Amino acid sequence: MEKGHDSCSMAASELYTKFARVWIPDAEEVWKSAELTKNYKHGDSTLHLTLEDGMDIEHKLDDKTKNLPHLRNPDILVGENDLTALSYLHEPAVLHNLKVRFTDSKLIYTYCGIVLVAINPYENLPIYGSDIINAYSGQNMGDMDPHIFAVAEEAYKQMARDERNQSIIVSGESGAGKTVSAKYAMRYFATVSGAATEANVEEKVLASNPIMEAIGNAKTTRNDNSSRFGKYIEIGFDKRYRIIGANMRTYLLEKSRVVFQADEERNYHIFYQLCASSHLPEFKNLKLGSADDFHCTNQGQNPIIDGVDDAKEMCTTRHAFSLLGINELNQRGLFQVLAAILHLGNVEIKDRDSDSSIIPPNNRHLTVFCELMGVTYQDMSHWLCHKKLKTAQETYIKPIPRLQASNARDALAKHIYAKVFNWIVDHVNKSLRATVKQHSFIGVLDIYGFETFEINSFEQFCINYANEKLQQQFNMHVFKLEQEEYLKEQIPWTLIDFYDNQPCINLIEAKMGVLDLLDEECKMPKGSDDSWAQKLYNTHLKTCSLFEKPRMSNKAFIIQHFADKVQYQCDGFLEKNKDTVNEEQINVLKASKLKLDLLVELFQDEEKATSPTGTAAGGRTRLSVKPKEIRPGASSKEHKKTVGCQFRNSLAMLMETLNATTPHYVRCIKPNDLKFPFTFDPKRAVQQLRACGVLETIRISAAGFPSRWTYQEFFSRYRVLMKQKDVLSDRRLTCRNVLEKLVQDQDKYQFGKTKIFFRAGQVAYLEKLRADKLRKACVRIQKTIRCWLVRKKYLRKKHAAITIQRYTRGHQARCLVKYMRQTLAAITIQKFQRMCVQRKLYLQKQAAALVMQTILRAYMARQKYQGLLRNHKAVFIQKHVRGWLARQRYKRSLRAIVYLQCCIRRMKAKKELKKLKIEARSVEHFKKLNVGMENKIMQLQRKLDEQAKDNRVTSERLNCLETSHAVESEKLKVEVSKLKGIEEEAKNNANRVTSLLEELEKLRKELTTTQKEKKTIEDWATKYRDEMEKMVAELKEQNGLLKTEKDDLNRMIKEQSQQMTEKMARALAEETQQLESDLNEERSRYQNLLTEHLRLEERYDDLKEEITLSVSVPKPGHRRTDSTHSSNGSECTYNSEFAESEESSRHGEDVTRGMDTSLTLKLQKRVTELEQEKSSLRNELENKEEQFQRARVRDDEEHRKSRGAELEYESLKRQELDSENKKLKHDLTAMRQSLLGNAGAGAGAPGSPPYKVLMDQLNSSCEELEVRKEEVLILRSQLVSQKEAMQHKDEKETMTEPVHYVEDVHKMKDSGAITQAYLGLKETNRLLEGQMQQQRRSYDNEVEVLRGELQSVKEENNRQQQLLAQNLQLPPEARIEASLQHEITRLTNENLEMLLTEDPTAYRSAKVNILRRMVDLMEQLEKQDKTIRKLKKQLKVFSKKIGEMGAGQGETISPGQMVEETVRPVNIPRREKDFQGMLEYKKEDELKLVKNLILELKPRGVAVNLIPGLPAYILFMCLRHADYVNDDQKVRTLLTSTINSIKKILKKRGDDFETVSFWLSNTCRFLHCLKQYSGDESFMKHNTPKQNDHCLSNFDLAEYRQVLSDLAIQIYQQLIKCMENILQPMIVSGMLEHETIQGVSGVKPTGLRKRTSSIADEGTYTLESILRQLSAFHSTMCQHGTDPELIKQVVKQQFYIIGAVTLNNLLLRKDMCSWSKGMQIRYNVSQLEEWLRDKSLMLCGAKETLEPLIQAAQLLQVKKKTDEDAEAICSMCNSLSTSQIVKVLNLYTPVNEFEERVSVTFIRTIQTRLRDRCETPQLLMDTKIIYPVTFPFNPSSLALETIQIPGSLNLAFLTRV
Repeated sequence: MEKGHDSCSMAASELYTKFARVWIPDAEEVWKSAELTKNYKHGDSTLHLTLEDGMDIEHKLDDKTKNLPHLRNPDILVGENDLTALSYLHEPAVLHNLKVRFTDSKLIYTYCGIVLVAINPYENLPIYGSDIINAYSGQNMGDMDPHIFAVAEEAYKQMARDERNQSIIVSGESGAGKTVSAKYAMRYFATVSGAATEANVEEKVLASNPIMEAIGNAKTTRNDNSSRFGKYIEIGFDKRYRIIGANMRTYLLEKSRVVFQADEERNYHIFYQLCASSHLPEFKNLKLGSADDFHCTNQGQNPIIDGVDDAKEMCTTRHAFSLLGINELNQRGLFQVLAAILHLGNVEIKDRDSDSSIIPPNNRHLTVFCELMGVTYQDMSHWLCHKKLKTAQETYIKPIPRLQASNARDALAKHIYAKVFNWIVDHVNKSLRATVKQHSFIGVLDIYGFETFEINSFEQFCINYANEKLQQQFNMHVFKLEQEEYLKEQIPWTLIDFYDNQPCINLIEAKMGVLDLLDEECKMPKGSDDSWAQKLYNTHLKTCSLFEKPRMSNKAFIIQHFADKVQYQCDGFLEKNKDTVNEEQINVLKASKLKLDLLVELFQDEEKATSPTGTAAGGRTRLSVKPKEIRPGASSKEHKKTVGCQFRNSLAMLMETLNATTPHYVRCIKPNDLKFPFTFDPKRAVQQLRACGVLETIRISAAGFPSRWTYQEFFSRYRVLMKQKDVLSDRRLTCRNVLEKLVQDQDKYQFGKTKIFFRAGQVAYLEKLRADKLRKACVRIQKTIRCWLVRKKYLRKKHAAITIQRYTRGHQARCLVKYMRQTLAAITIQKFQRMCVQRKLYLQKQAAALVMQTILRAYMARQKYQGLLRNHKAVFIQKHVRGWLARQRYKRSLRAIVYLQCCIRRMKAKKELKKLKIEARSVEHFKKLNVGMENKIMQLQRKLDEQAKDNRVTSERLNCLETSHAVESEKLKVEVSKLKGIEEEAKNNANRVTSLLEELEKLRKELTTTQKEKKTIEDWATKYRDEMEKMVAELKEQNGLLKTEKDDLNRMIKEQSQQMTEKMARALAEETQQLESDLNEERSRYQNLLTEHLRLEERYDDLKEEITLSVSVPKPGHRRTDSTHSSNGSECTYNSEFAESEESSRHGEDVTRGMDTSLTLKLQKRVTELEQEKSSLRNELENKEEQFQRARVRDDEEHRKSRGAELEYESLKRQELDSENKKLKHDLTAMRQSLLGNAGAGAGAPGSPPYKVLMDQLNSSCEELEVRKEEVLILRSQLVSQKEAMQHKDEKETMTEPVHYVEDVHKMKDSGAITQAYLGLKETNRLLEGQMQQQRRSYDNEVEVLRGELQSVKEENNRQQQLLAQNLQLPPEARIEASLQHEITRLTNENLEMLLTEDPTAYRSAKVNILRRMVDLMEQLEKQDKTIRKLKKQLKVFSKKIGEMGAGQGETISPGQMVEETVRPVNIPRREKDFQGMLEYKKEDELKLVKNLILELKPRGVAVNLIPGLPAYILFMCLRHADYVNDDQKVRTLLTSTINSIKKILKKRGDDFETVSFWLSNTCRFLHCLKQYSGDESFMKHNTPKQNDHCLSNFDLAEYRQVLSDLAIQIYQQLIKCMENILQPMIVSGMLEHETIQGVSGVKPTGLRKRTSSIADEGTYTLESILRQLSAFHSTMCQHGTDPELIKQVVKQQFYIIGAVTLNNLLLRKDMCSWSKGMQIRYNVSQLEEWLRDKSLMLCGAKETLEPLIQAAQLLQVKKKTDEDAEAICSMCNSLSTSQIVKVLNLYTPVNEFEERVSVTFIRTIQTRLRDRCETPQLLMDTKIIYPVTFPFNPSSLALETIQIPGSLNLAFLTRV
């Protein structure tokens, strides 16, 4: 890895300056960022740095190399999509860029030159949906953000462009995401390519994934779904690059996992799926249970994976088996064998003795194994514990110990599983095998990465050997690409030194290499791992520097791989390389009695299986690429290849395949070992980056010229560094001149043909110069603008201050004068006012003082008296209390003294007793025991003396107390004697007191009664007063409540009425909106089904054509061209075509063998289902439309009911008139026949000229009569309409009455009294009852009137019958006249009667008008009679002349002369006949009509000058004639031919916008004509009377209207697709990449994956290109006469596509998410809105479709720092989803240094605020959405009879009628 001084472009002293940022090594974070605090000078040994946490350190440089630390890239380059875009290319820059993208931006993919680095997020991300696939499809690899889909698209594109096979190599550690990446790559191919055959191959390719995951993936400590084998899948494509098949090769299956799993690991998923599904009925015979019951599945102690349901996964696996053609029988056989493996693992083998073993009889699991495999229990139990030894002469059967028997059992289980694995792979390959020739393929290699563990064995050796080969191929490819790039740009090529690992490969695979010595040792009879290790040491230890021997081991060796040193343990190498299994056990299995083809296929080639064929006993296995067919006579030695030999051969074949393809590399990185989502461990990442070759790619790139710019990009980026004189017309010369000035060392850059190549670090230096220049310019601009702003603000403030001062001073002067006047007046007022106040105050104080003195003196006197009284009483009380207290104190003292005496005496007694005891003992012994106690005794003696003194004092006190107590007792005795005397006196006075008390008691009783009476009276008065006050308060409160209630009621009534109105309006709006949304949903579903139906029809037609072509291939030279095919095809109807296609398909089925008709039947069934669903949806749509229309016509129902009787009456009259008309026609026909009979008697015969003239005159007379009759009918309809208008007027008057009543009620509620309101309600009820009775009477009157009318109708009917009988007796002439006269009279009388009852004035005027009209009609009838009489006379004259003519004269006169002579004397004026707007054609001309008018009509040619919609008008006029002549067959064939021909021309020229637009317009016009002239009143509102006459009369074509509507929908969808195909290439370039505002956004440095330039070249689309294309679409549709509403819908769809595609690309392109790009997008959107305004389409809803794009652009431009900014963003971006907002914020990238990145905290704040949003998690907008289209009825004002058919249409065979 190059160091800092090698990658710098300037001197170190210029780059390592103060504030420069560098990378320094760190033990925890690998690399840590620091900033220089002091300039570096040449020769300094230390750098003064400050870390990011603020700590200052000194970094010592290496004394030998003096290498400076790596420089850090500028912030604007951090987070780049391509690591090669970094200016400084080194390990810390790569690591930091990956960390920023992964943790901050949540981006898991990054380019590193040609390598895609994929970091496992350990979280499901929404970036793999079909919308993302569509977004990456067709894009260049550098144009979008890094993604696995971009690599897949690049491989697919190069395969199609270069016609070279491709390979995608996915590698990485276990748990890095290799399998998922490979799966997504295959999903991409399956989605974008489709299948070429009838079988759904892409689904089968994807279905192989769950199968291979089930049998080859397992849970490990590093990954829950780890692939325990390598695989290379070749996906085959045909010449049209559609998937036709696939083939899978597998490498190194880990067989040892079948019998052993480490802690927290699992066996292969299929075993746990079987155990989880054991409860199913079909698995009962397998006798399975929980996975914890089997030794093969319970060793990991954790059989459950979080979030995985094994039972559900089993259903997925079985479904995939079925999809890949593995039938139920084989599936049951597979599951049976797998269950047998589980039971075999539970077979317990016990020791018989030290050299033999035995299986106990009736072992349950072995019994089940034998039943499942169909073998005998005795044979299997025998050969599990014995083996056969063969010598040259004899064969021995030898028992084996328990350990060997257990190993043999495990080897058998592994062998069976390997066989099952290979069988499944073979059958998957058979199912995926292409049925046609493969043209090219894309291979996806999912293979293990470099591995190193604490203990590395044979498996790791093979894996690392494979990675060495792949790394060599990778290095050569990278070196080759660099060399090609330099040669292409004509840059001098210098040899780049890169790591070549060929010596390591030679050490492994060369002669006498590790594998060669291993195979040789395996052939030795007594070969062992130890002897093999010694051979390795002897051979390579001294000769190869890459081989080492560990110091502390003789059974291991070390190999220096490209990634790291790995120590391998030799134990088990030989056994794993041999991979043997007991041949007799296989023979037992081959002798199975089960009739399963599966078992036969598994063990049919066991001759080679018993020898070393695949895997090691404890390792990964099966190294076959494709099993080769074995020659029967081949030697058995050819099959005894070791595992290492097989792996080397298969690896050589793989490398040969990869070298023959163009490789694409995906390196998967595991970010941490704990599977935490979006957690980046730098140590683990660096290990994997070094191991997978990413850093090697960086090193190779950094050794040359890693930074590459086109001249235009360099000029756009660094234009700011140039002066005006430096800018030349030649960009290359300009860039050369500037670079020579900026960079002095010319070795730092090279000029290529189209690019400038820079050394590492040069871009950073140029960016520094650019940033400095921009910073200086910004400072100068800021200085000038700030000066201008401040000066402008100062002048504004100065002027404002002067103005304020002027007005303020004037105001102050006026205020001063006013103040002086007010002060003088106030002083005068105050003087007098204060005098009055002071005098009043003095008098008040004087009076108050006198009162207070009086009261105070009296109070003081009373207080003094009471004080004296209290003192006297207190002294008396104290005297007695003190005496009592003294006595109590004496008693207590006496008791205490007695108690104290007792205690003292007891103590003295005890002491005396103690002294006696002491004396009784030996004094000498006591002295011995109590030596030293004298002092203590003395102290105690002293204490006793003191206590004696205290006692004496106490006794003296007691004596004093006794003396005082005796004195007191004497006193008390004296007092007692006195009290006894007083008591005797009291007894004497007691009798007198008793009498006094009785009198007092009487007085008290009287006083009590008086007081009670007084109190009662007072209580009653108080209660009465309180009650009155309470009643008054209650009345007031009640009055207030009534007022409040009245106000509340009024307010509530108003609010309720308002709320009801609003509620009704809201409910109506919601119901309308709901109906509209339901209608739109149903319409969208229906139109989607139509699209699916159309696709299936096209598929069905294609299949029929293929079948037809396969049956009858035309001869060379006689192939039918497109024009002949279309012309011939147009001569048959849809039905005939269908019949012919069915016949041809049946013929093809008979002739072609093996043709799969299942798809055709499925398609037919699907078509039937779709048709049924289509009809049901059509019915639902009609129901929805009926409901929607029902709400509109709800108000008209009453009116229709009222008119029902009149309509019936009118229909009756119409029928009578029709009968009269038929009678008149019959009379005219009879008259015509009579004329023919008269003419036949003459010589002229029916064809004679007189006869023709008479017939013409008669026809004209009949037409005149019909016109007069129509006028009579029109007159009657006008009278009826007048009557209806009068009735509506009356109804409106009756309807307005309740409104007035409601208003009166509201007025009444304002009166204010509840009583009046109640009375008003009663009055209202009476009024309502009166109205109801009045209405009942009116209804009764109406019933009577209707009965009278019914009676009059009956009478009129009788009269009409009588008149009819009379008319039948009259001659024909009188009959017609009488009937007409009677009809006119009857109608006149009826109308006059109606008017008389309604309006007498109108009756008189109408009567006068009718009489005048009758007179006119009578005059016209008389004229007609005269004309008829003249014609009769002329007829008689002519008949006489014909009779007088002779035969000879008739022969001499020529026919022309006869005509002239006969016509001249008649001279009857004839009225020219009007055209009826119909076109007549012969039935045989129908095909010619369709051909000329539809199939061969070109919109750019003849159709440009036609009336818009002319073909539709012509077809409808032809249809009208077929309806007029009542030809059902003609109508149906014409409509069917028209529809089929339109479909045919659209299928032929469906990619031509003009053609599709032309026929969309004509189809809609034809549909509108069918509606306008259908006779339905709802479509006839805007018709003229003449147009109403042209309505269809015989056929109801509602069904065909629906078919045409469906056809119009299909054409509309085809139009949208056509427009989308045209707009799609323009949108991204014009809306995002092109700089509409030049110079706003600079081009950032890019890496190897160059993006599309934003500079407008000749072939680049711009916004103007989009606007021109939109204008072309709009003008074309307007020219074709498309309905305006339909144009609005088309424009809305166009703008949705533009907005969706632009936003999707913005969300997938990090380089587009910047502030300047947001401004560009806003400007482009404003240009689109301006276009809408120019076209008057602002209200079509197109602008609203751009709202998400507008909000995304605003999001790029707003501030993104504080919580207020987050709140503003959340409220602003309501059209964007949370995932879209977070994605834009994550992708936001500053283009210049002045912009700041969005912090992770801010993004989390946004996510927290938007957490409660209810929305779809989809990231991208669906660009395939087509809004449901509607065709609003648009009647035409064009009269059909005025349409002229131009001759250019070649429709001369049509006749106007």
